[in-house]
Amino acid sequence: MVRLQTDPIDPAALLADFCRARTDAGAVVSFTGLCRVATDGQAVETLAIDAWPGFTERVMAELEAGTRARFDLIDLIAVHRWGEVGVGEAIVFVATAAVHRRDAFQAADYLMDQLKTRAPLWKREEGPDGRRWIEPRASDHADAARWEPTP
Repeated sequence: MVRLQTDPIDPAALLADFCRARTDAGAVVSFTGLCRVATDGQAVETLAIDAWPGFTERVMAELEAGTRARFDLIDLIAVHRWGEVGVGEAIVFVATAAVHRRDAFQAADYLMDQLKTRAPLWKREEGPDGRRWIEPRASDHADAARWEPTP
């Protein structure tokens, strides 16, 4: 399941719900991305995330399907926030469940790399020095590229 929402994300509640009565998995891996207080030495007061509802969710669903096809998963959840996010608040939550830990770890890692570089989300940090758009870095693209087959 994937979801795009403006409401705050509660990672503990999402993880508890994801794990509730789960007897089919040997591993659950979760990741929570938080809004940090500074980026590259520049203070951050808020993070504004723009999305194109409908389209963004469709792309997120495609990324979910690709993750499920690539790894031996029992279940997956990805929740991404949009709108204004305060420092310390959750931006994204991903959890994967698998029979074995390696698939759960790799699937969570893979999905985060895909969300970071392919999901149509536009991020703008706001701080005392003004506004600045945040683009995926070269290292983000390199992280995503490591999943592609080598020629």
